[in-house]
Parts: sequence; C-alpha cells; structure tokens
Amino acid sequence: MSSRYHVVGLGNAIMDVIAPVEDSFLSDYDMSKGTMALIDQDRALVLDGALRATGKAQTIAGGSAANTMVGLAAMGFHAAYIGKTGRDDTGQALADGFEAAGLDFATRPSDSGSASARSMILVTPDGERTMNTFLGASVEFEKADVRDTMIRAADVLYLEGYLFDAEPAKAAFVHAAEVAHAAGGKVAVTLSDPFCVERHRASFRHLVDHQCDIVFANQDELLTLMQSDSLDAAMDEIEREDLVLCVTRGSKGSVISDGSRRYHVPAVWADTLVDTTGAGDQYAAGVLAGRALGLDWADAGYFGSVAAAEVIGHYGARPEMPVHEMALGLK
Repeated sequence: MSSRYHVVGLGNAIMDVIAPVEDSFLSDYDMSKGTMALIDQDRALVLDGALRATGKAQTIAGGSAANTMVGLAAMGFHAAYIGKTGRDDTGQALADGFEAAGLDFATRPSDSGSASARSMILVTPDGERTMNTFLGASVEFEKADVRDTMIRAADVLYLEGYLFDAEPAKAAFVHAAEVAHAAGGKVAVTLSDPFCVERHRASFRHLVDHQCDIVFANQDELLTLMQSDSLDAAMDEIEREDLVLCVTRGSKGSVISDGSRRYHVPAVWADTLVDTTGAGDQYAAGVLAGRALGLDWADAGYFGSVAAAEVIGHYGARPEMPVHEMALGLK
C-alpha cells in the first residue's frame, strides 16, 4: 500500500455487467431507455443471466468513484478506493479487479449476508446506456468503514454522491471530510444523479456549503441542487472563494468556476460514439489529474474533456488509451 495518494475515492463498489443490446431487449424487460433503475436481488440475477447469455457481456469492477480512481491510476497517479462488498465471489472479484487496475482497495466485507452490488448496463446501437443497479452490500457503508489513515495520506478525498442515500453513509462522508481537512487535504464531491440530489437536497447543500472544496456535477444536477432553471443563476448563488465548481454540459463542454472567474472549456470531439458510460467519471479523473500536474483550472478542464471523449469511444467506463498522452498531443 502506498504511503501517499494523489486521490482517495469513497463510494459504491459495484460489479458492472456491460453488454450491447438491441432496443427490443429493453422492451422485453420493460425498461425505459436512458434511465437508471434500482432493482432487487431477484431482478438483478435475472438480468445478469440474460446479459451473460448474449455472449457479449463484459464484467468490470466499477462504481462511479471507482471508475474515476481507475482513470487516475491509468494515467500514472497514485489512487485508492474505499467501498463495501459482500462476503461472496463477486466481492472478491471486485477486490481483485480494483487491485489489477492499480488501486489500493480497502473494504470491510459485510457480515449481514447481503450480496455484493452489481449494475447491468445495457448499451443500445445509438450509444445510450440504460442501467439497472442492485446496490446490495455497498449501501451498508458506515463510519467504521472509513480508513482514516488512508484518507490522511491523500491530497484529495473524492466522495461519490450515489452513496449518500443512507444516514450511516452521510455520517461517514462528514467524518471522512473532517479527517481529510484536518490533514490538510482537499475534499471533492460528485453529485452523481439529479434524482439522488432531489431526494437529499438539504443534506447535499450542507455538504457542499460546509465540507467541500471541489464539486463535480452535470448541469441538471446543479440546477436540481439549486432549484433553478438557469445555470448562471445557480452558479451565482453557490459560488464562493474557496469552492471550485466543475459543471459538465455534454457536447457544450464544461464550465469551471474557481470563485473569482469562470472558465468555459470546450468539449473534445469524439470520432465515434459507442457508449456514454463513465463520461462524467473520466472527466473528473482528467480534471483531478490536471490539477495534480499543477495545471490551472482551464487546462485541467481540457484534460477532463479529453478523458471524457476517449471513454465514450468504446464500451465500458475505463480508459483504454493513455489519456494524458492524448491530451498533450491534442493541445
């Protein structure tokens, strides 16, 4: 285990099961394209089996924050991940997968009997993703699962909004943020999903206002948090000198505010759109990598754009090409 980390992520440890399907598959299993549904264990096992039966499914140790940490490790940065698994074969496969990707992985497996989490990600020919997620043991994360020593060794702590649903996890977030700040580190959060923000708006707002130094969000997530229909107005309200906002806008690129100035960062064109899974996760990896290299926020945002463009050109949420080399070559 490394003695020092550029970033440590905290979030759901989920086995991704990714497969290309036709639109008819969604109809057969009563799914709405482009949505993310939380499902129970029985539904998860049915869908898992159906996707594997296509012969085209990939299984990848994932989760939103985990994908960001893997992206950082792929660029040569020291990253670690803290999550929760069940005591089962999938939990062991998650640990093995994270470690194979270059991460130090910390978990205290659940003794509740819950199965490890998995997400069935269906990609239709238009590149749209439809997700069905069984959270299982991952949502049992609590303060006792936080590895204080690991967080103290990090320049940045990265918190995943998806994990924010349960009260014990909220307490774990606050504790982890306090540990990071006491050690002189920065705290970043990704808002993850508009519906997650809608359910816990007050708690998210308190976390952003009092515990965070960097916020990653897409436009819809920030508008939901601020209950606004104007991005400029939402940013006006939440901006402060010690908070950085990184707001993605799809093909329009992103806007980064460092409290005194807003940088409009263009998107990087992707020659082929295959799968949008992980675009936001890799954007965050690129931005954090850029900052670790000492870049200003505008250039770090460019790194994020390159990372997002690379990952949507293939299946899966992990980079397949050296993003840092691509960024330097395109600049």
